[in-house]
Amino acid sequence: MPAFVIADIDVHDPQRYEDYKAGSPGSIAEFGGRFVARGGAVEALEGDWEPARVVIIEFPDVDSVRRWYRSDGYQALKAIRDDAATGRFVLVDGVPRVPGRG
Repeated sequence: MPAFVIADIDVHDPQRYEDYKAGSPGSIAEFGGRFVARGGAVEALEGDWEPARVVIIEFPDVDSVRRWYRSDGYQALKAIRDDAATGRFVLVDGVPRVPGRG
C-alpha cells in the first residue's frame, strides 16, 4: 500500500535550500519514492492553513518512507535543509490501488 510524506516548508535561506533540492530527488528515488507535488501554487480551500511550500512524496509503502528518512544519505541532506528552512513533515498511509483506476 502506498505511503506519502507531506511536508510544509518555510525556506529562510533560498540559496542553501537549492543544495537540498538538488540532492533530494536521488535520495528519494533510491527508496522507490517520487514527487507528487513539489512547491507548486497553493490555494486554501478551507480553514486558515497557509503553507509556504508544500511537498508531497509517494513511496511504495511505510517501510520505504522510514528507511529513506533514517538513511545516512537523507540525514546529510536533512542537515542542509535544517540550516536553510523550517519544516513540518508527516507520514500518511495511502489507500490500496484499484486495478484499472491508476
